[in-house]
Amino acid sequence: MTSERIYVGSYTSQAGGGDGIAFGTLDAIVTVATTADPSFLVRSADGRFLYATNEEQDGKVAAFAIGADGGLELLDQQPTGGAHPCHLGIDPSGRYLLSANYTSGSVAIHPIAADGSLGEATQYLQREGSGPNAERQEGPHAHQIAFDPAGAFVFDVDLGSDTVYSSTLTADGRLEEVDRLHIHPGAGPRHLVFHPTAGAAYVINELDSTLTVCGYADGKLQTVQTASTRPADSPGENYPAELLISADGRFLYGSNRGDNTVAVFAIAADGLSVELVQTISSGGNWPRHLAFSNDGSVLYAANEQSDQIATFSIDDGRLTAQGEPVSLPRPVCILPV
Repeated sequence: MTSERIYVGSYTSQAGGGDGIAFGTLDAIVTVATTADPSFLVRSADGRFLYATNEEQDGKVAAFAIGADGGLELLDQQPTGGAHPCHLGIDPSGRYLLSANYTSGSVAIHPIAADGSLGEATQYLQREGSGPNAERQEGPHAHQIAFDPAGAFVFDVDLGSDTVYSSTLTADGRLEEVDRLHIHPGAGPRHLVFHPTAGAAYVINELDSTLTVCGYADGKLQTVQTASTRPADSPGENYPAELLISADGRFLYGSNRGDNTVAVFAIAADGLSVELVQTISSGGNWPRHLAFSNDGSVLYAANEQSDQIATFSIDDGRLTAQGEPVSLPRPVCILPV
């Protein structure tokens, strides 16, 4: 088991849920902040501040100062102007925190002060549109904020309308649209990652268990391949969630909720095609989030519905389970420090 210290966000409103944000090594982890449904966590580049979603109907984002022992001190909270914020991103300049409101399908932008606290929003951006899945795509559902490797463009991924929006972020904290990628209807795009060196990006799609491979340049994405996140003829329903890319750009890792597996894809040298090379049990039920250890040698899987965090060693891209999963109530985000 890794001795690395991690923060873990949880769902507090679910039956048997956690108390908020926990911190420590996997064999000694304790609650360090009591806050509502902190389902996604990010840390400032200088390591001084942590930001969390409060994924409630009246959505909020919370700012914390990080103590020398990893403890958290609440600085403030700000409304996101929407319902159930589920993802955060800090712009590369460190000046703004962006959040994706899932249920309302909107994006909020908050300025970050020198002391780490959040100011009033500079923009609430409401997305529009729908998709063919009547139950899940009746309207827009923003699910992720991501920046390209150069930090020049920001992307918000909308599951409800099968759309990935590309924008620039202005100096006064507003999104100006550059382009849109329309994923195939009913895909339900959830998360996006960029290749670190090649002109390529990858979108994992929640509603039809696919991975969309894209060429990328100057803020614009273009679909070049669609691959399944599960082996052919896999039975039952499945809903992919998280997507990671290795630091060297050779492998992708996607979580399958339903199959309860982690899918491993090998990436071609030019970044523009992938091959599914492994699926391995996630070590529990409903793997909502994946994260790499800081040195890239371990992968964490947060299995939400079985209250377990599993770890895997990584060898030439392939995963091997490390011992028994660790119990923790409703883990849904892991942030190594």
